[in-house]
Amino acid sequence: MNLVFLFENMDNIDTSITIELATKIAKEYKDTSVKGRYITIEDLEKFLIKLNNSSKVSFKIIGKSEENRNIYQIKIGKGSKKILIWTQMHGNECTGTKSAIDLINFINTSNNEIIDQILTSCTIKIIPILNPDGAKYFTRFNANKIDLNRDAVERKAKESILLRDILDDFNPEFCFNLHDQRTIFGVEGTNNPATISFLAPSEEETRKVTKTRKKTMNIIIAMNALLQQIIPKHVGRYTDTFYPTATGDNFQKLGYSTVLIESGHYKDDYQREKVREFTFISILQGLYHISLTNSFSVFNSYFKIPENNESFRDVLYRYQNKPDEAFQFEEILQNSEVKFIPKKVNIDISKHFFHKEIDFVR
Repeated sequence: MNLVFLFENMDNIDTSITIELATKIAKEYKDTSVKGRYITIEDLEKFLIKLNNSSKVSFKIIGKSEENRNIYQIKIGKGSKKILIWTQMHGNECTGTKSAIDLINFINTSNNEIIDQILTSCTIKIIPILNPDGAKYFTRFNANKIDLNRDAVERKAKESILLRDILDDFNPEFCFNLHDQRTIFGVEGTNNPATISFLAPSEEETRKVTKTRKKTMNIIIAMNALLQQIIPKHVGRYTDTFYPTATGDNFQKLGYSTVLIESGHYKDDYQREKVREFTFISILQGLYHISLTNSFSVFNSYFKIPENNESFRDVLYRYQNKPDEAFQFEEILQNSEVKFIPKKVNIDISKHFFHKEIDFVR
């Protein structure tokens, strides 16, 4: 397999596979047994059975949730560059979990130069579904109504304590914090939704660009360079407002370069099955870049990524004889399936875009 190195961004740092190869891998190694918007620990455990005899991937239970559900760790590679990845700290945000499963499936079942490079250079620990109780109930919070992404300082939740213990014990150089973002977000200066958004979290209120943030930005530049060729102008930069109790902000402050990936909306993809491919590509590109790179000091192009804005709503109903109406979907779990229930919102319609427009003749 011939790898192509691209040097097309403004900082000339990117080391990337080709667009064709990235999209081929994302489709070919998608584990279709895990799909949709409702992913629980039971879905993960069914996938883990496939890894029982793997020579590349190992897994184990590392703890229990507040309601005594299993929390797993998957280990890959044997290199000196340590990387910690976790998903679904918000239980209703499962795209990162699906993408992590696809990544593991690719590494476990394929043999090529990308995998060899990553496995030789990196040791990766993945905690998929950090919040299995929240995943079960399809909620942002854990069983005790704690937002794990705002519990990095007090660490009231068992799951927060577990994540911090793994961080302290493993001492990774890099972290990937995987989330989903709402369909309201668009890419500044375009009429496109923010399909993927990246963030190098701030360490304090002034948002100073520290050495740790520079390393994070460097990885994001590499991921963005590839994604912009696959979904041009659908990539945004999430706000770097400092949140004193947030996980990414605190891990960054501690010296662990933490990449936050927000998986968002793509045309007609409310199940986020297409977006999982873009998230998978982002993670793979980030890992590959880390495996090949020894200097992470270049960061300027990070600020060229357009910011997110709240420019979208889900549906516009157009009428002939009365004012148009805007609706936003409320995601409700019903009988183990996520339903999208339209709720009317009062906004200035002229200042928003919509994922779907419906004409009514009345």
